[in-house]
Amino acid sequence: MPDSAGPAPLMIDVLLVDDHELVRTGVRGLLERHGEPAGIRVAGEAASGEQALELLPRLRPDVILMDLNMPGLGGLETTRRVLAADPRVKVIVLTVQDEGPYPRWLLDSGAAGYLTKGCPVEELIHAVTTAMRGDRHVSPRFHEQLDAQALPPGPLERLSPRERQILLLLVRGLRQQEIAAELGVNVKTVSTYKARLREKLGCESDMDLLRLAMEQGITRSHSPVHP
Repeated sequence: MPDSAGPAPLMIDVLLVDDHELVRTGVRGLLERHGEPAGIRVAGEAASGEQALELLPRLRPDVILMDLNMPGLGGLETTRRVLAADPRVKVIVLTVQDEGPYPRWLLDSGAAGYLTKGCPVEELIHAVTTAMRGDRHVSPRFHEQLDAQALPPGPLERLSPRERQILLLLVRGLRQQEIAAELGVNVKTVSTYKARLREKLGCESDMDLLRLAMEQGITRSHSPVHP
């Protein structure tokens, strides 16, 4: 007798990327308990952006749940590299960060969603299924912020991706030589970008740059970005 149930639904394979094992374990447990009816399963975990990029060609996830604040590449740069390597992947940022330019920068870079780690599991599942339909989901608390950013751009919105990245590395406290090593460029290149930053933002010194960045919601805990 033929099976009347029909073919099994396609599963949505999710890769969890977070440097905290406890967070990954918690999200995995939630998805295993509540995601099955929506066809969601956890395909793997990564503790860093670098590890996520290594796993990408082997696991070929449909969706990546990406932490923002991680050592090394950080969630924003990892998002850029993931989408460059495999544009079909949907990246949803899952973070505690709810201030600053990050939602806009991530959406500009191609992220399919932006959620806080305090969101209900139903919203997380909705974000995953929405991403697979080709749409974006942003936590309601960010809509007002994004609407405000649709107004004439603030000073940070005028920066190029590389200028943003240099600024965030400065905020992290890296010296010029360390920034050059992090980016794989020479010190003179970093100096040139810093001069451009000061000119664009109307700052006379690195201290002025740091002060402006923090006024705009960027703090030392955040990772580098290259949208």
